[in-house]
Amino acid sequence: MATNSLHSIPHTHHHHHSLLKPTTPPASLSFLKPTTTTPPPPPPPPSLSLSLSSTSSSSSSSSTATFSLSSNTTSTTATTSSSSSAAAFDDLRRHLAAADFRQADEETRRLLIVLAGEPAQKRGYVFFSEVQFIAESDLKAIDELWRSYSGGRFGYSVQRRIFGKVKRDFTRFFIKVGWMKKLDTEVEQYNYRSFPGEFIWELNDDTPEGHLPLTNALRGTQLLNCLLNHPAFEAEDEAEDEDEGVGGRIAGGGGLLKGLREGAAKAKPATGKTLFKPDYSF
Repeated sequence: MATNSLHSIPHTHHHHHSLLKPTTPPASLSFLKPTTTTPPPPPPPPSLSLSLSSTSSSSSSSSTATFSLSSNTTSTTATTSSSSSAAAFDDLRRHLAAADFRQADEETRRLLIVLAGEPAQKRGYVFFSEVQFIAESDLKAIDELWRSYSGGRFGYSVQRRIFGKVKRDFTRFFIKVGWMKKLDTEVEQYNYRSFPGEFIWELNDDTPEGHLPLTNALRGTQLLNCLLNHPAFEAEDEAEDEDEGVGGRIAGGGGLLKGLREGAAKAKPATGKTLFKPDYSF
């Protein structure tokens, strides 16, 4: 499966090195051999052997110079590409180092669009089916920066671990990471936070673990699901499931929105069941 990697190095194929092989006289030189045809052919010109030797020497010398030049060019390209790859995450690192998590979140979203490929860049956002084109090394680099500058509290791998703890239930996950807020009502109800004002852009004791980076759920949860299940995080150990005390599973096999609608239809406020109001505003 091909990926779009910021670390990949372009390779230029050179065919000049084939000139280093010993030159084999062409078959047409067989006319130099004696034949029984009358009259006999004239003796080979003395300069012919010298000419072939000179050509072979010239070709060998020329090919050696060309191969040396190509090798140097490849080395220069590799160095430049490596430097460019390292610089690709500089803005994200700078925002995170300054604890500017709002801009770091925007930069993360921009990086994912670039890494997902040209269609995503033209469109301005990533389809869930394009997540597979993001290179493991690049997604790991983004995640490691988030974890490093948040004391291990932010990042995709952190969200993946929490997602496993809540038995891969998106509603419970959204509550756990603070993407949904509890409403001040007599009946326990939750609503999705409005982007960007209602999200938490500071790292303090009250900031929920896994709150950042955000993933837009406007088109459903498939994009987030693909990110959290990307091969880049397959080596991450998923912790044992735990009961978060949030209620039963609502987001069933029909997706989050269907689950919310079915849950609302069956909900009975008098029994104390939790109610959720869908709002994919972020």
